[in-house]
Amino acid sequence: MRGIAIKFRAATEADLPLIVQMLADDEIGQSREDPRLPLSSVYTDAFSAITADKNQLLAVAVAEGDTVVGTLQLSFVPGMARMGAWRGQIEAVRIAASHRNSGLGREMFEWAIEECRSRNCMLIQLTTDKSRPDAHRFYDSLGFEATHEGYKLKLL
Repeated sequence: MRGIAIKFRAATEADLPLIVQMLADDEIGQSREDPRLPLSSVYTDAFSAITADKNQLLAVAVAEGDTVVGTLQLSFVPGMARMGAWRGQIEAVRIAASHRNSGLGREMFEWAIEECRSRNCMLIQLTTDKSRPDAHRFYDSLGFEATHEGYKLKLL
């Protein structure tokens, strides 16, 4: 990001309020997240499960002063297909409103791609809501291709 040094690190429990706030800060997230304090225990329970799993990484991008300005979750998925290939799954990508359209998203993806390379992933995949055309253009610009149709089944 131009002019601002960004570092990436694993999220801590203290980061959760800002992470949830970013998750809730768009049309889709407003209807499915609850950033009210104190945070619901569902978020701390999820954080505990993520940090206990060596194949999960909830990461944050921090600006000077350790201010959280972005987040994403990486899942490292082993598989039998493609000759036992590992996949990197990128989800829950969010940028703080104050840092959108600054190049931070691209920087976060470059970092995430390198993390997947360091774990010997053969490919990286992500899902994105069909109602996010700006996100689709962004992922296209990074070299991602919409090669598959995704399906979800809500259980709760």
